[in-house]
This record gives sequence, C-alpha cells and structure tokens, in this order.
Amino acid sequence: MKNLTLIIPARKEKESLPQVIDEIKNLDCKKKVILSSDDIDTINAIKNLNVDIIYQNHHGYGDALITGINNVDTDYFCIFNADGSFNPLELSGMLELLKNSNLDFVFASRYQNNSGSDDDTIITFIGNKIFTLMGKILFKLPITDILYTFVVGRIDKAKELKLSEKNFNFCVELPIKAKKLNMKMESISSYERKRISGFKKVNAFKDGLSILIHIIKLLFWNKK
Repeated sequence: MKNLTLIIPARKEKESLPQVIDEIKNLDCKKKVILSSDDIDTINAIKNLNVDIIYQNHHGYGDALITGINNVDTDYFCIFNADGSFNPLELSGMLELLKNSNLDFVFASRYQNNSGSDDDTIITFIGNKIFTLMGKILFKLPITDILYTFVVGRIDKAKELKLSEKNFNFCVELPIKAKKLNMKMESISSYERKRISGFKKVNAFKDGLSILIHIIKLLFWNKK
C-alpha cells in the first residue's frame, strides 16, 4: 500500500481519531488528517501521533476532502473517516479490485450481499436509497450506495474532476462528475461499524435538501 494515501477528514473527533490512527498505524501507506486550525481539541489529541496534519482554508466536509485530494502525491487515495466507522481490513480488497479491474474508483456499499451498517438510521437509509436510485436513473451510476464516502480511487482522475463542493454535496459530486466524464467505477460490499464516539455531522433534512438540489444541478454540468 505504499502508493496509497488515506485522506482523513476530522472535525471535532478528539475521542475517535486517536483510536482510528492507532488501528491504522501498521498500514504501509501515507496518512493525512485534514483539520480546521481552530479545532484545538482534535489537534492536541493527535499532535504527537505519526500522521501528517493538513489545515483546510475553509470549513466543511467537502472542503476537507478537496484539501486532502490536492495534497496527495501517491497514485491512489482513500477517503477514510475519523469516527471509526470504516474498517481498515476492507482496504486491501478495495485497492485490489481497483487495480485488477482497471477501474478509476471503487465505492464501498452498505447495501449489497454480505454488507450492512451499525450506524445507519431509518432516515439516512431511506434518503440514501432515494438518492442512489436517482443516480442510477439520471446518470446511469453503477454504484449502490451514493452517500457512503468510503472510496478508493486514482488520484489523477480525482484531480481531473476539479471538485468544488465544500459541504456534503461532495458525496454526490464525485461519482456523478466521474460518470459524466466516462470514468470507470464499481461498488464493493462493506460493513459500516458504529462510530466510536460523538455524533454524526450530517443534518438529514437540511443536507438532504442541499444534495437533492445539487443532483439536479449536475444534470446540466459539463466539463469546461
């Protein structure tokens, strides 16, 4: 995994992040934690651990991921959340599928055979199913879990997308823009673990409405 970089967005994850870093410490890859400079508690929780800390210029989940992507210098990247919900044991299978099938992106999915979630709620489940169906109908997306950002991809392809959404719209911006540019992607079964501590940063209704509006906007997006 030497040619892989983990992008770890971490806002207010002082309890979870040190445990996540401990779990991945033996992975032979780069680890870059993306933080806001004013998140002092999280910074102090990991400042002595063996990871690179990169400070984002703005706020937001999408902004953290774009900052991470722009700072990757390996061939491959993986979005890896700081709450403990992603299982690092699944990384090798995702990377193997990406390489062996000559794909550009592999999206983990909680809704395939041998998959599931300990952290999904009925609201997020229904919302995700609706948005995933919209992705299939409107864009012919071949993935089964559009809002789950456990993603492995080729960094040159990610940078080619010129991603710009600084909030949770990023979740749909990445796969939809990639599909519109004829990039190749697949889903792979994954099991989402319960977050270690804290709470979800997503507001199901507010962020859901924003994502819906952005999906409609992406119908008219073309690379300039």
